[in-house]
Amino acid sequence: MRRWNGWGETAIEVPLPPAARALLEDRLGPGTPPRDLPLEEALARVPPSRLPPHPLVRTDPEVRLRHSVGQALPDWIAARSGHFLPPDGVAFPETEEEVRALLAFAEAVGARVIPYGGGTSVVGHLRVLPDPRPALVIDLARMNRLLDLDPIDRLATFEAGVRGPDLEAALRAHGFTLGHYPQSFEYATLGGWIMTRSVGQFALGYGRIEDLWVGGRIETPRGPLILPPQPPSAAGPDLRHLVLGSEGRLGILTQATLRVRPLPEAEAFHTFFFPDFDHGLAAVRAMVQAGLPLAMLRLSTAEETHITLRLAGREGRVRLLEAVLRLHRLGAERCMLLVAAVGPRRLVAAAVAEVFAIAGRHSGRWLGAHLAREWLRQRFRAPYLRNTLWAMGYAVETVETATRWTQAPRMLAAVEEALRRGLEPFGERVYVFSHLSHVYPHGTNLYTTFLFRLSQDPEENLERWRRLKTAASEAIVRLGGTISHQHGVGVDHRPYLEAEKGKLGMAMLQAAFRAVDPRSLMNPGKLLEETAG
Repeated sequence: MRRWNGWGETAIEVPLPPAARALLEDRLGPGTPPRDLPLEEALARVPPSRLPPHPLVRTDPEVRLRHSVGQALPDWIAARSGHFLPPDGVAFPETEEEVRALLAFAEAVGARVIPYGGGTSVVGHLRVLPDPRPALVIDLARMNRLLDLDPIDRLATFEAGVRGPDLEAALRAHGFTLGHYPQSFEYATLGGWIMTRSVGQFALGYGRIEDLWVGGRIETPRGPLILPPQPPSAAGPDLRHLVLGSEGRLGILTQATLRVRPLPEAEAFHTFFFPDFDHGLAAVRAMVQAGLPLAMLRLSTAEETHITLRLAGREGRVRLLEAVLRLHRLGAERCMLLVAAVGPRRLVAAAVAEVFAIAGRHSGRWLGAHLAREWLRQRFRAPYLRNTLWAMGYAVETVETATRWTQAPRMLAAVEEALRRGLEPFGERVYVFSHLSHVYPHGTNLYTTFLFRLSQDPEENLERWRRLKTAASEAIVRLGGTISHQHGVGVDHRPYLEAEKGKLGMAMLQAAFRAVDPRSLMNPGKLLEETAG
């Protein structure tokens, strides 16, 4: 069963290795676990529903509680302290006709609608905000079928509620793959990927979701919006790009057509170490600008490399690896690069050969495939560490951006420094480390993880998070980075969107949303401030 106040399945626990535990206590001090509200007490706090009865809408307390929040740290704090706002009802439609009926019901009773996919949002997309109007969650979990697969056009059409593993299993049965693997892959849905402009771990090879999605159907309060899967068209602005990243403000995506490709003939994974981050950054930039057919380049800073080795768990093997690194004169500033290539066998071999050549020119040392393959094996288990760390008294959060290559070192330094100093007024330290995992010819993403100790007071924990999130976000905006490369906007990034879009751009988005939702019923308060009609 899924956890109602944390990540993943209740039966899965991922322990923290002793070396990582010692490192964390050294960086932050010992943690004190906060008191979490038991499920029974949380259920007792669910108020009566404000919705009138409807045959498709459930109002029992537990289903509402389990649809109250996502996976952002403020969501965790709210759920575990009992300060959450549950929706007034949850519906599980099985057809587009039922989606339309639910939207008509919401309009008739003046209810807000929150679309729900896998519940994995980390920026507040699913948060029920204070509002006198009732809130109706529409969960698409039962709309998860493969509707069509054309092997000639290489197009597949799915219902939008399909989860990542089920989508890949359906394609694999026909010899195809989408290749979209965000870290939330096990639970996230196709509709959620599209509505938040998701980026998969192998996007360098397969493309971002906007490269993979070619059309579909969106049910809006003013009727269906149909986007046929045309090849490239010059027939005016591409409406797909208005839907992409719209975060439920336009309506509910019910089906989507995707570009798919045959399963790869070959795959290769390799691990390199560089003397420092500057050498690694130069090597990665050279690789992507050479146009090599790679699936992933993931470069960790020295601190992330350090904690990654501590998390490996097998201390004897780690000591041996560190001895080898010292023989290569790779000291404390060493940085690890994971490389993946998938595709036709000859192309993979050629790409890997060029990777070795470029790495060598930038003082890189090859350390085999083990660490890269271990990362691949564990990549969807890493979020479970959030549960483990919370139980130890530590909070984990991330910020991410993308910027031009020329700005990347300055951006990385500014964000990490803002976070490290962010809790000085509380007399608390912050543990910070970063990596880049999505690279482009003209720039890169930067993904920073930070940890801090939890207080026994949930309001203080929220204030600590707010200070850190604000400090990092302001550094990103000040240096011209995007406020979100892969997580979307939701509530938590909303204050910074205008810096990227401008006042006119924000007004254009408001006008587009109002055209199909004049009463601002669709996920109000997310992406943009609510403007009720």
